[in-house]
Amino acid sequence: MEMPLQPTANACFVSGAPFVAGARVASYLVRSAAMQIVRYDVLEENVATFAPDGFVACRWVHAFKPRLAGENPEREMKMTAENLFVTLADPATEPTPESIRLVQFLALLLERKKLLRPKGRSADGQRQVYEHAKTKQIFEVPVGELTPEFFVAVQEQLSVLIPVRVVPESAPAAPAAAV
Repeated sequence: MEMPLQPTANACFVSGAPFVAGARVASYLVRSAAMQIVRYDVLEENVATFAPDGFVACRWVHAFKPRLAGENPEREMKMTAENLFVTLADPATEPTPESIRLVQFLALLLERKKLLRPKGRSADGQRQVYEHAKTKQIFEVPVGELTPEFFVAVQEQLSVLIPVRVVPESAPAAPAAAV
């Protein structure tokens, strides 16, 4: 799963104030009315006045890190399931109910693709521990129930991030190919 995505902004979408190192920034992934995925970065103090134009797929809060000289921002522009998981599961990122649900689903997906290795449960049994195959970084994902409601909510979030073309039931069937 890949999707184009803007890199972290250097200024607040609401106030226009430039971000400084360590500033608390809320990042939103939103499906706009034009069906595009848009990332908004907002200083945490301006979140109350932020009104996204579209459906919010997920939100997370993190400390702003300025890009280093020579760093390639184009590398960040392709958001894959793997780097979305790494971003949302980062211990420095404050979880929200939406991001926790997405992290749980992405962990299942990445475990199946052998990009995450399960390492058991945390001492309190409340989190599943995973090791990232490439970096050997350890992530703890809250344990949740995989109920039909969970998957409906994840499907709604993912439909924002990955537009799916639905063929209406009344559409005529494609003719069979001649053999």
